[in-house]
Amino acid sequence: MSAKKTKSAIAIPASVLVMSTGLLLSACNQKVEYDYLHGETMGTSYHISYQLPKGADEADVKAAIDARLQEINESMSTYQEDTTISKFNRLAPNTPIAIDDDFARVLDISRTVYEQSGGAFDPTVLPLIETWGFGSTMTVERLQSPPSAKEIEAAYQLIGFDNVIEDDKQIYKTKDGVGLDFSAVAKGYGVDVIADVLKNKYNVINYMVEIGGEVSTLGVNAQRQPWQIAIDAPLQDSTVSERETIAAIRQPIKSDNQMHLATSGNYRNSIVFSGERYSHTIDPLTGKPIVGGAPSVTVSAESVGAADAWATALTAMPYPKALETAKKNNIAALFVVPKDGVPMNKAEHNADDWQVVQTEAMQKLRADKVS
Repeated sequence: MSAKKTKSAIAIPASVLVMSTGLLLSACNQKVEYDYLHGETMGTSYHISYQLPKGADEADVKAAIDARLQEINESMSTYQEDTTISKFNRLAPNTPIAIDDDFARVLDISRTVYEQSGGAFDPTVLPLIETWGFGSTMTVERLQSPPSAKEIEAAYQLIGFDNVIEDDKQIYKTKDGVGLDFSAVAKGYGVDVIADVLKNKYNVINYMVEIGGEVSTLGVNAQRQPWQIAIDAPLQDSTVSERETIAAIRQPIKSDNQMHLATSGNYRNSIVFSGERYSHTIDPLTGKPIVGGAPSVTVSAESVGAADAWATALTAMPYPKALETAKKNNIAALFVVPKDGVPMNKAEHNADDWQVVQTEAMQKLRADKVS
């Protein structure tokens, strides 16, 4: 699992929302009764398209959202020294620290996916990422001179989510040097938090929320149609203006009338070495960069935080294992992978190389049947 999923902020046209992870959210020709909010958070940006209820003030809505996001940053940002997570990472073993409700929920999501994915999602994996030099960018130099088995083993000694113990709203570590990084789940959780503010504080019934490519929708768009998310083919050099859609997921027509999605992709942060493409994602079970992982995985789950964690977990495995794991855990997952006969690690792919493979749970979601 990579502890950092890099997603660049880009200009957002009034009619659509485009994410660098390969998602295109459709709300074309928006009508005037739908408002649009955006801001900065968690090293990226958030974007909201929603129908403002009568009597609600847009400035108040944005202020409430920004306040909640600030609370999350103050709890879980590893870029600030005074946050709860940074303090925990500096603590000695067996020294408890109190955690807030947001931290506790993210910890619970992380532990569930850690256990169900067999350790493929592990928020303590950062030492391995740093050992490989993949904290924010990949370099061919590190692949030319990879860490030794001794260096990887030393990093392994600091990894293991089982070394983080929760006890009555406190946590402590059992081993010196163990630390947490929630960057592969916090953005999804942030989307859930914004959605909660819109629904429960302002009674918004139609919205689309996105942070760094993770998405929550409720109700209908400005055309009174279910929100629709289009997924791009994972072309290495694709841009906002030059992209190719390979699949679409429409919000199901059912009683809860909402959708929680996250996409994790390796294709925008990878490098070719000796004819093979290497992902920036580290498999915590092997200690090495993924070779043969699915270039793009989209997951729907009960929350965006859970979808975010699962999408990361499934990109941290070789594709066959990822597909098997998703099926075993009844995960609604959509994989974009090379067509039969096209090498997974081909240095350069074109638009005709790709196919969509989905689990039965995702097939049912996309069938869009009334339940």
